Amino acid sequence: MKIQGVIGAAIMAAGGLCPLMRLPIIGNWNYFDIDTTLAITFYVLVLLALLGSFTHKIGLIKFAGWAGIALVAISLAGIYFKVQDSFGFLHFKKMVNLASGMVKLKWGWYVIVAGALVLITIRRPKVVLLQSAIPNQAA
Repeated sequence: MKIQGVIGAAIMAAGGLCPLMRLPIIGNWNYFDIDTTLAITFYVLVLLALLGSFTHKIGLIKFAGWAGIALVAISLAGIYFKVQDSFGFLHFKKMVNLASGMVKLKWGWYVIVAGALVLITIRRPKVVLLQSAIPNQAA
């Protein structure tokens, strides 16, 4: 078992439950409040990282880390465009910027990225070749 993979997956799982964005009046939202499909995809990646750490599959652990970072980037882009589109009914650009500026991103994104970085930085164990104790016999 790769303990670094388990730690990275646990940090990512905790980050998905942390507050990711703050909406006025409504409050803090985590991944499940933002979008259920994204949350399920995110936690499938966490499970892949755990599976890779229990089966010693370094490639699977790194894939889960890189896919987690890609999913965070897609989520942040989606949030930005959704917020800009949600206030599109306002006809004045300053009012759109003011209203969209009320939606704040929170610290949970940093926790998710930290967990993904732990997963990405995992290393393969070095193979040490041992010499035989029996000397070669020349015939």
